[in-house]
Amino acid sequence: MTEVTVVEVGARVLIDAAAAAARNAHAPYSRFAVGAAVLLTDGTIVAGTNFENASYGLSLCAETVALASANVAGRLRDVVAIGVVGGVMTADGIHGEAPVRPCGRCRQILNEAAQLGGRDIVVHCASADGATIERHLVSELLPHAFGPADLGLG
Repeated sequence: MTEVTVVEVGARVLIDAAAAAARNAHAPYSRFAVGAAVLLTDGTIVAGTNFENASYGLSLCAETVALASANVAGRLRDVVAIGVVGGVMTADGIHGEAPVRPCGRCRQILNEAAQLGGRDIVVHCASADGATIERHLVSELLPHAFGPADLGLG
């Protein structure tokens, strides 16, 4: 199997897939939709969206849903990059000019996927309109991370 690079797929492809996922967000409480799209080593893209519930603290972030879906397929160690898009839900779509970045929990989960795969994961963060796209590495977003390897488990 030939491994794809982030450059070959491009940020726009991930952002577009994340934006499509965001349209399916279940966010009746916050009215803030987030979509995520994970790129795997073979070019496969796995999407996820936020999924809220009345207990709010038990809601799922889009990044977590996408990573869990990759894990269900046995592909967590194959994550190369992720695109994240989000904004306020209105009757005519999702709106926002600021890029949406993974929360702390999602950064930790991304870090553990990066450790499993032996590579730093590229994180593309975009505004709802897609006009602004930031590029980060997980190691930049979570500079003092820990994970299985640090705990003697990996």
